[in-house]
Amino acid sequence: MAPVTSLSDSVEQQLTSAISAALPETSADPLLRRSDRADFQANGILALAKKAKANPRELATQVVSRVESGDVIKDIEVSGPGFLNITITDRAITRNLAARYADDTGRLGVPHAAHPGTTVIDYAQPNVAKEMHVGHLRSAVIGDSVTQLLEFTGETVVRRHHIGDWGTQFGMLIQYLEEHPHELDHKAGEVSGEEAMSNLDRLYKAARKLFDADEEFKTRARRRVVDLQAGDPQTLAMWQKFVDESKIYFFSVFEKLDMEIRDADIVGESGYNDMLAETCRLLEESGVAVRSEGALCVFFDDIKGPDGNPVPLIVQKSDGGYGYAATDLSAIRDRVFNLKANTLLYVVDARQSLHFKMVFETARRAGWLNEDVKAVQLAFGTVLGKDGKPFKTREGETVRLVDLLDEAIDRASAVVREKAQDLSEEEIAERGTQVGIGAVKYADLSTSANRDYKFDLDQMVSLNGDTSVYLQYAYARIQSILRKAGEARPVAHPELDLHEAERALGLHADAFAATVAEAAAEYAPHKLTAYLYQLASLYTTFYDKCPVLKAESPEQIENRLFLCDITARTLHQGMALLGIRTPERL
Repeated sequence: MAPVTSLSDSVEQQLTSAISAALPETSADPLLRRSDRADFQANGILALAKKAKANPRELATQVVSRVESGDVIKDIEVSGPGFLNITITDRAITRNLAARYADDTGRLGVPHAAHPGTTVIDYAQPNVAKEMHVGHLRSAVIGDSVTQLLEFTGETVVRRHHIGDWGTQFGMLIQYLEEHPHELDHKAGEVSGEEAMSNLDRLYKAARKLFDADEEFKTRARRRVVDLQAGDPQTLAMWQKFVDESKIYFFSVFEKLDMEIRDADIVGESGYNDMLAETCRLLEESGVAVRSEGALCVFFDDIKGPDGNPVPLIVQKSDGGYGYAATDLSAIRDRVFNLKANTLLYVVDARQSLHFKMVFETARRAGWLNEDVKAVQLAFGTVLGKDGKPFKTREGETVRLVDLLDEAIDRASAVVREKAQDLSEEEIAERGTQVGIGAVKYADLSTSANRDYKFDLDQMVSLNGDTSVYLQYAYARIQSILRKAGEARPVAHPELDLHEAERALGLHADAFAATVAEAAAEYAPHKLTAYLYQLASLYTTFYDKCPVLKAESPEQIENRLFLCDITARTLHQGMALLGIRTPERL
């Protein structure tokens, strides 16, 4: 099915033609905004008038005289200093929604991007042999939603989970396991994710205790790091045990988050080990990096420390070891030249912004990034507690992610049980999980990524306000109405006049395509959450003011069922792009 042209695009096309006729020498790209007084408001006239040195109200009047009322525009009038208030016909609203409704692909007539490319997105980056905590939540949730948005708009997306699976701590762990093999005597896959991480946590603490107390063990552990980096088969085999054990745990947490993480997409720090020496050689030979006190460094004029001296990006340490910069630069080379990416997107904590600024600039100087290939850090803020401070346990420790998710599910299950009328205990448990995980995701995604946000479960699972629970109940309410409709079916009737609440709901539903395009282009899931919350709110108003099954005529019943169904489909698709389930019954 061909994409459906949105009403806003249709109006802009007519306005552009009228403006071009009024100002032949001036290019026009009017900005339409939703208006409380009418369907749209054109604000671009003022800027055009200033550019053309014309009176804005007189120019607006000329434009109005050149716009023909018809199938789409019912009325257009000048207001204030030169704004245009535009009212869309009822017929156009219903007809456009009917075209979206007829899309059997499930896309609701949403077009693909005009020029899709290939994006490699780096997100959900836990560390081997360490439990995931609340700090891992945002990268996973934001990254998953942005991935869904980009793929929906036609972008080719390559997922990369850059897990921490390399470095000095593994020499310590491997050496300890070599000397205490009985402490991890099961095979990967024989235990649950929680048990796997519990075993690794216990092993790590024992190894750390011995490392700090025994100089001879410390020496052996450091030798083991050298063996690991050199590719010693026995050492690599033991390292692989830690990685496999950790993956069992990772997959269990991501499954609880209702996210798909594929093993092939997990390419950690170790995946670039063979490229590190060549990356350093290329940087040094090109003059991008220079030796300073034995280390290979890249310097920047605009990045200085507290003492006023330049702060370098250290690619290779003076002892020959490689840091994060070498790994990240090697990853850029792989993603640009092997994966053929146009965009490299990093969903990473804002506190790492300086590091990525230096890495991206180094890659640009080396010619790996250019006008055709860009790198973007989608930096995210911190998860805060109710007190506005970084989220911690009462003992001051970092909150385990699985504990947080389990509590959200428990709270949501209590809400579902209280409201449930015909759900079994098994269904309540299933819905409680969907509502609880949805609540956590929505609270994260409804905040602009670069802002901190407060983690408040009481608010997250509330039936009122801007929460996923509110949206899920709106969807379930619509499904209940559709089930009760009996023989009546959703059918669009463009010939019917619409109630004010029907118009508002219909116009907003038609804006779904534009919202998805904007959210994808700006990597901004919060714009989609805002749209969906407004959609659910407008539906609540419609439901209160416009009887559906008791409407005045069979045609009006069908048309209102149609409005219900198109709203439900839009909510369902929009929530899916956020990674949130929409249960049929709640």
